[in-house]
Amino acid sequence: MSPPDREEGGRPEWMRRQERSNLAILRLMVWISLSFGRGVGRVVLRGIAAYFVLFAPAARRASRDYLHRVLGRWAGWRDGYRHVLSFASTIHDRIYLLNDRFDLFDIMVHGGDELIASAQRQPGALLVGAHLGSFEVLRAMGRGQAGLKVAMMMYEQNARKINATLEAINPKATQDIISLGQMESMLEARDRLDQGYLVGMLADRSLGDDATQEVLFLGEPASFPLGPWRMAAMLRRPVFLMAGLYLGGNRYELHFVPLADFSTVERGAREAAIRDAVQRYADTLAALCRQAPYNWFNFFDFWQKK
Repeated sequence: MSPPDREEGGRPEWMRRQERSNLAILRLMVWISLSFGRGVGRVVLRGIAAYFVLFAPAARRASRDYLHRVLGRWAGWRDGYRHVLSFASTIHDRIYLLNDRFDLFDIMVHGGDELIASAQRQPGALLVGAHLGSFEVLRAMGRGQAGLKVAMMMYEQNARKINATLEAINPKATQDIISLGQMESMLEARDRLDQGYLVGMLADRSLGDDATQEVLFLGEPASFPLGPWRMAAMLRRPVFLMAGLYLGGNRYELHFVPLADFSTVERGAREAAIRDAVQRYADTLAALCRQAPYNWFNFFDFWQKK
């Protein structure tokens, strides 16, 4: 089953929107933030957030729809502004996290011991995330744990303007990225796992022609891609959900939640195990969204209402 958000060329809505990133604004924010500090940068950020709330009506509607579901009430302009500001804040903080300025942040970790214990039993583990909070704060945990290495699987072309800016901030930022969509992607991921890496990927958006599974998410059916889970099953590794929730100011919470262990699943039982894992993933995402409702950063019609 494929999601219905497709137009010419089969590209889903989220891919078409990402291509509209404004490189000039990003570069300006990088210069302001590195020249004058995080405090001054966050003042400018408030103006940028207000601009997008006012002049991005499609994203505003999607934000209001999501917030209504997660808050259980009507979401007004203040809620929408807070939603966009949370997103902008996590992007802004990447400037410092990519430069290893972890000292600027107060980061609390939940479930890290279980993840480390799993990695000690078997080299490597898969982390599945979502556009929820900041995946970049995972680097803070990696730096704080001896021998813990992290690689990310991502479609670089869908965020090429942002990546170009981040490379200018720190050329080392893309050294541990595995490019998805290439023939050798799974082999490279397998090699990293065998070397003891944690390999992370996002599992809440489809490319448009991927197989998907429809599950309940925040009270209504939504489609999630099956590709990340089929890869996990083929690589025969335990899978944890990872989310770096932004709590305001300089505070983050890292959550690691075990979802599935494909290391012991036989081939004939894989599809059932995958479907169970997708629903657990959606249920856990929903719980984290309710815990930190302004951290869901899918600013498009995620539920595909007709």
